[in-house]
Amino acid sequence: MRLLAFLLHRLIRRGVLVVVDAAGRAHRFGDAAPAAPDATIRFRDHATPRRAALDPALVLGEAYVDGRLLIDGDDIRGFLDLIGRNTHWDDAAADLRWWRPWRHNALLTGINWRRRARRNVAHHYDLSTELYALFLDPDLHYSCAYFDAPDATLEQAQAAKLRHITDKLALRAGDRVLDIGCGWGGLALHLHRVAAVEVLGITLSEQQLAVARRRALEAGVADHVRFELLDYRDVRGRFDRIVSVGMFEHVGPPHYRAFFRHCRALLAEDGVMLLHTIGRADGPAATDRWLARYIFPGGYVPALSQITPAIEDARLWVTDVETLRLHYALTIDQWLARVEAAHDAIEALYDARFYRMWRFYLAGALVAFRHDAHLNYQIQLTRRREALPLTRDYMMPRAAQPVIGASGL
Repeated sequence: MRLLAFLLHRLIRRGVLVVVDAAGRAHRFGDAAPAAPDATIRFRDHATPRRAALDPALVLGEAYVDGRLLIDGDDIRGFLDLIGRNTHWDDAAADLRWWRPWRHNALLTGINWRRRARRNVAHHYDLSTELYALFLDPDLHYSCAYFDAPDATLEQAQAAKLRHITDKLALRAGDRVLDIGCGWGGLALHLHRVAAVEVLGITLSEQQLAVARRRALEAGVADHVRFELLDYRDVRGRFDRIVSVGMFEHVGPPHYRAFFRHCRALLAEDGVMLLHTIGRADGPAATDRWLARYIFPGGYVPALSQITPAIEDARLWVTDVETLRLHYALTIDQWLARVEAAHDAIEALYDARFYRMWRFYLAGALVAFRHDAHLNYQIQLTRRREALPLTRDYMMPRAAQPVIGASGL
C-alpha cells in the first residue's frame, strides 16, 4: 500500500479519495472543497494495491471486474470521474506520468492482418445483438452521436448525426456508396432512403451482417442496399462516395497508408469520402491495456498527426476536418445510463462479472472523452479539388429534410 499511497498523494489534488486497505485501515487523499468529488474504494487483498501502483490502468479495471476492488455505492462513475478530474489533459498542472506509464509503446499496437482483424472484430461485435439493443438507440448506431442541442435524447442526436454525414457526402441520386464498417446497417439504409443511392455495406461481424441483411429485406430494399462479410482490403470496383464511421479505430497505424491508398483506388474521380473516427489530441500513444485486453483487441485510437501523413501519401485532398470535442461524452453518458437500467437483463444474458466489465468499459470511456484527450474527427476527402462546392454552405442543416426513424431489429 505504501507505493500506491505515495502516488495517490501526488495525483489527487481535487476532491477526496478514501482507500481502505485489506486490513481495514483508511487512507485519505486529496482536499475537500465545495462541490468537490469524492469516492471511497476498498481493496480485499494486500497484493492488488502494489500491482495497481505499477500498472493502474490495467490492474484497477481487472480488480473491479473480479471483485477484488469494491467501490462504496458501486459508484464506478464517481470513482473514475474523480481520477479523470485529477488527470485532466487540459490542466497543465496534472501529473500524468503515473497514470500513463505505457504511453511510448504506441508502435507495438494495431497490427491487424486479415485473419487477426476478423478475430478481433468477432471478440466485440459478435456479442449478442440483444445486448446492444439494450443500450443503443433503436437503429443500433454504435458510434458518436451529434448533439446539435446539449439536451437532445440519444435518438435525436443519432438522427442528427445521420443528417450531418449525409450533408457532408453531397449525395446524388443513383450514386454508388461504399460503407466501410457498416455495423447493423442503419447508416446504409438511411442513405438509400433519403438520397436514392445504391449502397454496399461491409463488415467483419457475422452478427451485424445477419441483422443488416434482415433489415434490408424487411424494408424491401435488398436490391439497392447490399451487405457483405468483407475486409476493406478485398473490396473491388468504383464508388462515387465512401463513408466509414467508427471503423478506422480497428485499422491500426501499420495499415494506414494501405487503407487510404485502397480507398483512393476505389473512389471515382469526382468522388467524396467521409471518415468518422475517434482520435486523440495528445499525440500518438498506446491503447489502454485493459481496453485492449478485454474490450477492443487490436484497437487503436489515432492522433491526427498519424492520419494526415497517410492521406498525403495517398494523394487525397483533405477538404474538411471537424473536431467533435464533447459529443462522444454526451453519447456514452446516455449509453451508460441505459446499461445501468438494464442491469438485470444484462446479467441474465451473461453474468455479473460481464456486467461489471461493461460498466467499467463505458465509465472509463466517458472519462476519456470528458477529461482526457479523446475526441472525434470527421475528415472529408476527395481525389480532385473540384469535386465539391467552393464553400461549406451545402453542409449546413436543411430544416426541410425529413427525419425518418429506421425500424429496429
